[in-house]
Amino acid sequence: MQIPRIASGASPLLLLVLVPSMAVAAADTGGPILDLRYRYEHAEQQGVARDAQAHTLRARVGYRTAAWHGWSALVEADGVARLGGNHNDTRNGLRQYPVIADPAGTEINQALVRYAHGNNTVTAGRQRLNLGNQRYVGGSAWRQNEQTYDGVRVQLAPAAGVTVDYAWIGGINTVLGPHDSAATNRSNPSDIEGDSHLLQVGWRVAPALAVSGYHYRLELEDIAVAATAPPGTLASRTTGVRLEGGHGAWSYAAEYARQSELDPNPWQLDSRYWLAELGYTLHGAKLKAGYESLGGGSGAGNRAFQTPLATKHIFQGWADVFGTTPAQGLDDAYVGAAVPLGGGSLQAWYHDFSPERGGGSYGREIDLSYARPIPRVDGLAGLVKLASYRSDDARTADMDKLWVQVQYTY
Repeated sequence: MQIPRIASGASPLLLLVLVPSMAVAAADTGGPILDLRYRYEHAEQQGVARDAQAHTLRARVGYRTAAWHGWSALVEADGVARLGGNHNDTRNGLRQYPVIADPAGTEINQALVRYAHGNNTVTAGRQRLNLGNQRYVGGSAWRQNEQTYDGVRVQLAPAAGVTVDYAWIGGINTVLGPHDSAATNRSNPSDIEGDSHLLQVGWRVAPALAVSGYHYRLELEDIAVAATAPPGTLASRTTGVRLEGGHGAWSYAAEYARQSELDPNPWQLDSRYWLAELGYTLHGAKLKAGYESLGGGSGAGNRAFQTPLATKHIFQGWADVFGTTPAQGLDDAYVGAAVPLGGGSLQAWYHDFSPERGGGSYGREIDLSYARPIPRVDGLAGLVKLASYRSDDARTADMDKLWVQVQYTY
C-alpha cells in the first residue's frame, strides 16, 4: 500500500517561520501538531572539492482527533525549505560538495486511523514506526524529512509482561523524498515498495531482565545495496534475540542476529550481528561502553549485514560515514557519556572502527553535543553538535561536521 506523496517545491510560507526532532502530537484529547526546526549544517570531506553548508527549515503541521470509542485519526504534513548554502542533497547533482541529505519539498508525513482497546492497538495508514532501539526499523528523525511507513501495525499485550508487535509494510517514504531526479540511483530512491513483515515479541522476565525476539522480512524491491548493484540486493530476512536490563546503577544489553537473503534478492546472504553493552549511572551522568559487530559477507558485491531501514545516525558515529555496512563488515568499539550540565545535557562519544573480516582499521571518530531548553519560551530548545572522523583506510575519508539547531515544539 503506497499513499501518494504531495511532491512539490517547498512552500514560500515556510520562509515566514523563524525556526526546530520528532513532532509531539497533542494530548489524548486531540488537537493541533506543530513542530518547527531550523538547522545549520557544515560538512568537510577529504577528497571532495568544496565544503558544504546548508541552512534548512522544517515545518511540520497536523491534527490529531480526540478518541471516540477507541477510534482516532491523525494527519500531518512536512515542508522542508532550503534557506541558503551549497550542498549535495542527493537530488541536486552538486557532487563537488559533501552530502547533506535534506532535500527541499512538501509531503504528507503521516495519515492514519487508530483503534485502541486497553493495551491493544491497531494503526493503519502512513505512520511513524520506531521498533525497539531503532537499530533495524526507525524514522531517522534526525534528518529534516522523517522516514515514515505505509501499512498496518498491530500491538498486543496478551499477558502480564508479554508484548507482541507486528507490522505489514507496503511502502516506505525515505528521508531523501519527496522527489526523485536525474541524480537518483538504485541506492537512494525517495520511495521503496515491496511487502515487508516485521514481528517482535517481548517478555519482561524479571526487573533485571527483558527478552525480545524478532523476525524481519524486508522485501525491498526497488533499492540496491550500492548504485551499481542489482535491484533487490537489500531484500533480507533477519532473526535475532536481545537481552537487556539493569540492577542499581548498572545497565546492560546483549544481542545476536542472523541475516539471509529474501526474494527478490539475487544474491545469497549469510552474515551475523553481535552487540555487548554495559552502562553505569553516577551522580546523574550516564556512562556507557559497548562493542557492535555487523558481519561481512562472502561472494561478489557487498553481502555484509545491512540495516537499510534503521535510524542510522544514532549508531556508528554522528558523521554518518557508515550509512552502508562495508563489504568486509564493521566492528565498532565505543565509549561515551551523557552528563547533566547547566540545565541541559552534554554528550561525548569515542568510536574505534575496524573491518569484521580481513583485519586492519577503518578509523576513529569523536562526537560532542550540548542540548538544552531555551529559557522563557516553552517548547523551544537549542542544540550544538560536532562530529570528527579520521580515516585509517583508503575506503573511507576524513569527515568533519558541525550542526547548530533551534527547534520549537507545540
